[in-house]
Amino acid sequence: MKLRNISAAAIAAATMIMGTTSCSDSFLDEKVFSSYPTTTDASENLAIGLYRMYAGLWGMSGSQGFLSSFQVGTDVCTPAQVQGVEIGMYRYNELNQENGTVSFLWEKLYEMIANANLLIYNEEAKGDAAAKRNVAEAKFFRAYCYDLLVTYWGAVPLETEKNMNNPRTDYKRNTVAEVNTQIERDLEYAIANLPDMDDVKTGTRVSKDAARQLAGQVYLRIGMTDDKYYAKAETVLSDIIGSGKYELVKKRYGVNASGNGDYFNDMFRKGNIRYSQGNTEAIWTFDLDYNKEVNGGYIDYPQHRRVWVAAYYNCPGMINADSLGGRGIARLRLSNFIKYGLYDEGDVRNSNYNIRRTLYLNKPKFSQEFGIDADGWRVAADDANAVRKVTLKTGDKYIPAKTDSLANFPVYSTKWGQYDPDNDFGYEMVKDWPLMRLGETYLLRAEARFRQGNYRGAAEDINQLRDRAFKDYRDAGHPNAGAVTVADIQAKGIDFILDERARELIGEESRRYTLVRTHTLGERIKLNTDKASEDKLIKGFTDNNYLWPLPLNDIQLNKDAVLEQNPGYDE
Repeated sequence: MKLRNISAAAIAAATMIMGTTSCSDSFLDEKVFSSYPTTTDASENLAIGLYRMYAGLWGMSGSQGFLSSFQVGTDVCTPAQVQGVEIGMYRYNELNQENGTVSFLWEKLYEMIANANLLIYNEEAKGDAAAKRNVAEAKFFRAYCYDLLVTYWGAVPLETEKNMNNPRTDYKRNTVAEVNTQIERDLEYAIANLPDMDDVKTGTRVSKDAARQLAGQVYLRIGMTDDKYYAKAETVLSDIIGSGKYELVKKRYGVNASGNGDYFNDMFRKGNIRYSQGNTEAIWTFDLDYNKEVNGGYIDYPQHRRVWVAAYYNCPGMINADSLGGRGIARLRLSNFIKYGLYDEGDVRNSNYNIRRTLYLNKPKFSQEFGIDADGWRVAADDANAVRKVTLKTGDKYIPAKTDSLANFPVYSTKWGQYDPDNDFGYEMVKDWPLMRLGETYLLRAEARFRQGNYRGAAEDINQLRDRAFKDYRDAGHPNAGAVTVADIQAKGIDFILDERARELIGEESRRYTLVRTHTLGERIKLNTDKASEDKLIKGFTDNNYLWPLPLNDIQLNKDAVLEQNPGYDE
C-alpha cells in the first residue's frame, strides 16, 4: 500500500532547486492531489487514520477487479476485461475460501475496526466535545465495517475492545442479532455527537447526516427480520430530508455550467462534487485535495475510472478526452438490462452525458476508409462482409465494430470520468468520490415506506427523483412523463424500487450490497440476459452464495477455537 505524500518542505526545496534552472524544465513540476497532514494531537491522527484506511480499502489498485466484484454477477453489470479476483462473483461455483476480494475486504474491515476500537479506548473517558467527536467518528466507521461484515458474511466475530498488542486465536462468531445491536448503539452515538453538516470542515469528515443515512440503510437490512425497524429507518431518513440543508440538483451549476452537459451530469464533474462546491445533494464525499485539514486524499491508485469508463482510445479515430471520461479500461460493462428498456424517453439520467452510448471521432485530422456490413457494423475496408464503404473523419459519429461492445466501447456510465491533460495515461483517480447523496436518501425512504405498506408515500419519494429526471422533457411538452403512481408501486413491489435505484445510482451504489441486503440477488441476476463468452456468463448461483466464505487463512490461524465456515464452502 503506497501513501502518496509530498510534504510542504519537500515541495519548497524542489521549487528552490528548479528556480535555478531554465523555465523550460516546468514539465518536471508535479501536480500533487493529496496528502495526509499530521498533527501533534495523537487522537486526531488516529481519526485521520480511519479515513486513510477507508481510502486504502476502496482505492486499492493491486487487484483492479476488486471494484468490479461489487457489480458483476448482478443484474447491472457483466465483466469485460477480467482481472481475476472478481471471477467468483459471477461464476459462483468458483467462489471459495481463498478468493481475493473476500480475503482483502475481511482483512481491511477488521483492521479498521481495530483502529476504531483504539481511538474509542483513548478518548471515551475524556468526555469533552473534541473527544466525543473523535469517538463518534470511530463508532461511525465501526458501524460501517460491521454492517458490511454481517451483510456479506452473516454471523462474525464481534470485537469492541482495544486489542492492539495481544493477538487472539480464539475468536468465535457472534450472532447477527448481537452484531446488529452493537451497530445500532454505535450509530445512535454517532448521530448524537457528530457535527451538523454546516460545521464539518471538509466533505470527507462525516456529519450527523452521514450517520443518519448509514443508519437508515442498516435499519432497512435489520427490518428484513424485525419489521419494526422500517419505521426507524423512515424516521432517521426523514430527519435528513426535512432538515432543509439539501435539495435535489435541478439546474446547471459549477465548473461547466455553460458548457456541454446537463444538471445531473454536473454533480459528477471534477470541481462540482462537494457540498461546498454547490452540490446540494452531497451528504458525504471523499475530497481529494492537497494539504487540507483532513482531506481524505488517496492511498495507492484508485481504479474507479479504469473500471467504469470504456477503453474507447482503442477505437480508430478516438483519443482520450475530458468530455469522454479520460482513459478507461472497461473492466466491466453495463448489462442489457441497463442498456435496453430500463429508462423511459426523456430521462436525463440516460442522456449521452450520463450513459455514454454515442462517440464522435475526436482525433485531430483523422480520416480513414472503413467498410460497413449489412447490420451496420464497422469492418475493414477490404473485408468481404463490407456492403459499402465510407470515409470517416474527425467529428463524424463513431461506427463501432461488433467486438467494441464487449470491450473497447461498451455503453458506460460517465460518473467516474476524469481527465488530467498532464497525465494522459491516467492510472489513478484524482477526482472526489461521491459516497452519499440526497437522491439515495429518497430511495431509501421510499423502501422504508413500501415495507410498511405506505405505497403512496413510496410513490411520492420516487416522484421527487422523477420530477427532477424528467424536468426538461416535461417542459418540452410531455407534462406527465415519468410520473409514478401508487399502482406502479403495488404492481412491481420492491423490484420497482430496485429498478429506480439502478436508474439513479448506477456507478455509485454497491449493487451487490443492495441485492444481498434486500435478499433479491438470486432473482435479480435473472434480469442480466447478456450474451457473452462462456467464461463471462453468470452461472452456479445457489442460495448459499448470499453469504461469502470466511477466509481460509483466518480460520486456520484461529487455532484455539472454531470459526465455523458458511454453508457450501467447506471443500
